[in-house]
Amino acid sequence: MNAYVVSMSMGVLIGLLYALFNLRSPAPPAVALVGLLGMLLGEKLSVLVVSHWF
Repeated sequence: MNAYVVSMSMGVLIGLLYALFNLRSPAPPAVALVGLLGMLLGEKLSVLVVSHWF
C-alpha cells in the first residue's frame, strides 16, 4: 500500500508542477491511461504464465 501512496503523491506533485509552469502532458491522457493499462495487464499476464509453466 505504501508504494501506491508514494506513486499517487508523486503524480499529484508532477501534476502541480505542470500546472505551475503551464506545461502540457507529453502524451494525451487517454493514450497514457491505455498504455498504463497495457503495462499492468502485461505484468499480470507474465506472472500468470511464469507460475503456470514453472
